[in-house]
Amino acid sequence: MFTGIIKDVGKIAGVAKRNGGLRLRVHYGNSSEFSTLSIDESVSLSGACQTVVAVGEGWFEVDTVEETLAKTTLGSLRNGSQVNLERAVRPVDRLGGHFVLGHVDCAAVVHEIRELGSSRELWVAFPEAFSPFIVSAGSITIDGISLTVARLDALLFAVAIIPYTFAHTTLHSLHTGSRVNLEFDILGKYVARQLAAPSSSALPPSRIDDLWLREHGF
Repeated sequence: MFTGIIKDVGKIAGVAKRNGGLRLRVHYGNSSEFSTLSIDESVSLSGACQTVVAVGEGWFEVDTVEETLAKTTLGSLRNGSQVNLERAVRPVDRLGGHFVLGHVDCAAVVHEIRELGSSRELWVAFPEAFSPFIVSAGSITIDGISLTVARLDALLFAVAIIPYTFAHTTLHSLHTGSRVNLEFDILGKYVARQLAAPSSSALPPSRIDDLWLREHGF
């Protein structure tokens, strides 16, 4: 589990095909945050939870499987591509963002980037199937970054980007038409699933009544 608070921006330094998937090597430079990474540990690459399979000085590798390639933008990564990095949260960490699983729901397209004084407003077009999972002022993850939905308009939503986030993540490299990974708030997905479930009235009636209770000594 992650919080969507990006700790560093890494650079892809190797892309190798592996039985329908990819082996990605990520350089993180001199970041002390990632220097203690170990094999089998989870790490978020631009919002996609991956398992570390090899480590070295200043780098680590992950195996990205077909399911991940189908749902995310990781398949488009090339040598030199930048990725947002976050290590899995520990029980003692501050939860500065929101609960992020690293299970990307879909890839979406940047519709527009507006400059608003010192901040920027990023508009993203998303698939209609995910409409039930997004609300104004709710949480959403874009390329692993925990953000708040500032505006919602049909199949478009906007988030406000402060200068620090813009400068210290891959958001500064986005432009109209860029593809990004989206993970919708897990709490919203569970609520939507519950509301879509059959009504409790459709369930068989309970056998527990006053007579049943008396017969069983209650």
